[in-house]
Amino acid sequence: MKDCFKNKVVLITGAAQGIGLATAQEFARVGANVVMADVVDMKEQIEELTKSGYSLTPYICDVSEENQVQKMVKDIVEKFGSLDCAFNNAGVQTPQRPMADITFEEFDKTVNVDFRGVWNCMKYEIEQMLKQNGGAIVNTSSQGGVTGFPGQAAYIACKHAVIGLTRTAAIDYASKGIRINAVLPGVILTPMAKDLVKRNPEIEKELLRDIPKGRMGEPYEIAHAVMWLCSPYSTFVDGASISVDGGFTIH
Repeated sequence: MKDCFKNKVVLITGAAQGIGLATAQEFARVGANVVMADVVDMKEQIEELTKSGYSLTPYICDVSEENQVQKMVKDIVEKFGSLDCAFNNAGVQTPQRPMADITFEEFDKTVNVDFRGVWNCMKYEIEQMLKQNGGAIVNTSSQGGVTGFPGQAAYIACKHAVIGLTRTAAIDYASKGIRINAVLPGVILTPMAKDLVKRNPEIEKELLRDIPKGRMGEPYEIAHAVMWLCSPYSTFVDGASISVDGGFTIH
């Protein structure tokens, strides 16, 4: 897959850790110009990755803020000339509690990042990709985007919404050379997942019980799925929601 992404421009949001960081590393490894966007400083991550000669550019952006996203896409195009692929991965989790106990502030924060953030990014990514006659977008949903999960009503609702947005936008732009798909990670060993397990140790046993593979996934396993969805090897895949969950959603 190396030749597919040589000198291609790839934007990854939520790139400071977990799935986003692993995906940035994998794209950079095969020669892409990777823009790593997050709300936090990524100096340490960039220094570590550039030791291997990778091309990575950090960008501080809050995806819930439309103006910041618009400027980010504009800056990327001014620097690199195009935006070939985008992985809209930034997200937060709601504190685990029953739906009626989630505060309005917690709900708004979750929706603003996990759904509105994807909407904001797609809007300006698509505008640019229309100008250049094509591109590929992958959105992060979740295995929770096709199931339910106790205590995560706001988060799960957003992940369902991301799938609906992905499918509808894919129809809107399929004839314009823009492919839009979603990846649905299962339980992946990210800092977010580790925090969830730390807060409720019993969840780990429950999750493993329902994963036919018998283990949690690794961030690079999601990265490889994202790369495939952005590559020429998936040119007839559009509006799809690809589960990468060790078989969890088979049940």
